[in-house]
Amino acid sequence: MPARPVDLDPASIRILEHLQKDSEIGIGDLAEAVGLSTSPCWRRVADLKARGIIRRCVAVADPQALGLHVNVFVHVSLEKQTQAALQAFSDAIRHRPEVMECYLMSGEADYMLRVVVEDLAEYQRLIVDHLTRIPGVAKIRSSFALDQVKYTTALPLDHLKG
Repeated sequence: MPARPVDLDPASIRILEHLQKDSEIGIGDLAEAVGLSTSPCWRRVADLKARGIIRRCVAVADPQALGLHVNVFVHVSLEKQTQAALQAFSDAIRHRPEVMECYLMSGEADYMLRVVVEDLAEYQRLIVDHLTRIPGVAKIRSSFALDQVKYTTALPLDHLKG
C-alpha cells in the first residue's frame, strides 16, 4: 500500500509551488504572491523544511553553458540480483559525479542512470575505467539524448489540492 501523501493546506501548497519555481524569492514577495503576511509565510516555509517536504534549495546550472554536451541514459544489468551485488553497484555509482541520477529498476535492466559528460571520449572513459570494473556488471546499454524536450525539478502538486 503506497504511503499517504502529506497533508498540506492550500496556502502551504501555494508556497511550495512558488518555491519550486524560484527558491530565491524573498519572503515578502513570496508572502504577497500566496496571499499571506510575512510572519505566517515564514513559519510555513520553516515548517515545510522541518517536516522534510523541502529537502534543500539548490542552484540549477545549465549543462550546455558548462560544456557538458552529452546526456546519456545508461541501462545496467547485473549478473545476479543478490543483495551484495546490488549494494556493491549502488556504492560504486553513488560517488561518480557524472552520474546525475541512478534508479534500481524493474524490467529488463537492473539500473538506469542518467549521465552528463563533456563528450563521447569522456563517456567512454566512464564506461571502460569505472562501470565495467564494478563487480557483477553483466551488460551496459546506452541511449544518447538528442534533444531535451522537457526538464523540470518541480514536483506536481495537484493531487494535494483535492
